Amino acid sequence: MVHNFSKDHSLVSNWVSELRDVEVQQDRMRFRRNLERIAEVIGYEISKEMETEDKEIRTPMGTAQSKVLRDQPVLATILRAGLAMHNGLLSYFDRADNAFLSAYRRHNEDGSFEIALEYMSCPQIEGRVVIVSDPMLATGASLV
Repeated sequence: MVHNFSKDHSLVSNWVSELRDVEVQQDRMRFRRNLERIAEVIGYEISKEMETEDKEIRTPMGTAQSKVLRDQPVLATILRAGLAMHNGLLSYFDRADNAFLSAYRRHNEDGSFEIALEYMSCPQIEGRVVIVSDPMLATGASLV
């Protein structure tokens, strides 16, 4: 499922415009915080599509039925660019496992490039939901 946050106006549109603005993007703290906020919204939207299970919880007034995530995702990020988005996702998936990849574009003389993976630290991901946060995702090559 694709969520196009620029289709309808929301605060995400404001944050993206600040990320693109040559003056505002010089404010490093604001740049990181905008990436975090965008990732928080993305995390919320992703959570709506994840599988849940019913759980009975004890409250001060008795018991109540709640829906909770069936499984926790693995949050993966490409170091260093994805750290702010990773933090935003962790704000919502605070019990998730983490995966970190050190990768970069290795440019060839003909102008083409390939993704060079130098290091990866991650838990077992087979059969799990993996959410990759990479704000530099221009070509999709890092997903491959």
